[in-house]
Amino acid sequence: MARGFRQKIRQRNTENSGFGSNASGRFINKDGLPNVQRRGVNVFNRLSWYHTMLNLSTFRFLSYLVIAYISINLLFAMIYFLIGVQHLTGIDKSTPSNEFIDVFFFSSQTFTTVGYGRIAPVGFTASLVATFEAFLGLLTFAIATGLFYGRFSRPRAYLRFSDIAIIAPFKDSTALMFRLAPYKNNALTDADVIVSTAIEVIEDGVPKSNFYRLETQLSKINTLALNWTVVHKIDENSPFYGFSEEDFKNTDIEIIVQVRAFDEVFSNTVVQRSSYVTSEIIYGAKFTPMYYPDKENISTILDLDKINEYQKADLPVWAEEEK
Repeated sequence: MARGFRQKIRQRNTENSGFGSNASGRFINKDGLPNVQRRGVNVFNRLSWYHTMLNLSTFRFLSYLVIAYISINLLFAMIYFLIGVQHLTGIDKSTPSNEFIDVFFFSSQTFTTVGYGRIAPVGFTASLVATFEAFLGLLTFAIATGLFYGRFSRPRAYLRFSDIAIIAPFKDSTALMFRLAPYKNNALTDADVIVSTAIEVIEDGVPKSNFYRLETQLSKINTLALNWTVVHKIDENSPFYGFSEEDFKNTDIEIIVQVRAFDEVFSNTVVQRSSYVTSEIIYGAKFTPMYYPDKENISTILDLDKINEYQKADLPVWAEEEK
């Protein structure tokens, strides 16, 4: 194991990460959410359904709404059917299937409070169910509208991180690098990055994670318009000082990244997180450029498909002397 690493593990943790030193697995998932499972409370108290619905992908969010809408109308259609179609006027009674189809569409019209008028409830029981369904429909659509607005109006950074981090040549040394880029047309200014690392060591036979803040060559930029390659130089002040390729491969490492920027449209600060573990760190590589001028040389093209492209690069050979 590298001499520099042995020196570092004797030091106390230098970064208050918010995670315990004995936590297991990845600390931050690729989507930026903590890799934590909470126990000891029931599911209704453990989850914020509002946050859950806002964090769903668009496809899953719309799918859940459609499934809920169809399920509710099927439920009320069965209730009307059990009450008896004779309590509904205008039903096509030629076959049971036609009766159920008419009842289902009557339920959807009542739930949305459209009420075309061809089918109407007759009697107290059917009218009571229709009244409750209309009330439930108003509440449901109010909630759905709020969720749509929350998803549409919530400030987000809309940043894409590279899937990998690399150990690349940098000046007279080496550096840990990863890159990120905005992928929507939002305007981000005053962007800053905070990078820390968790390195697992064995102390008294017990695995333990030590956290360190990684200093970057450039921690803040005025405008985040193109890609940003974040560089941590591996020198005497780095916890990776003296690491060889084998050290990087055989040590449990996690690079935790937080980017914070100001969105001019929302006039609000947005935050996005990501992380890289040992298997996502490429040793001896350098990123290839991902932006270039257009044919008329009027504007710049940012090619997001190239965010993970790299090529092999030769690195300095570390001295492995024992002192």
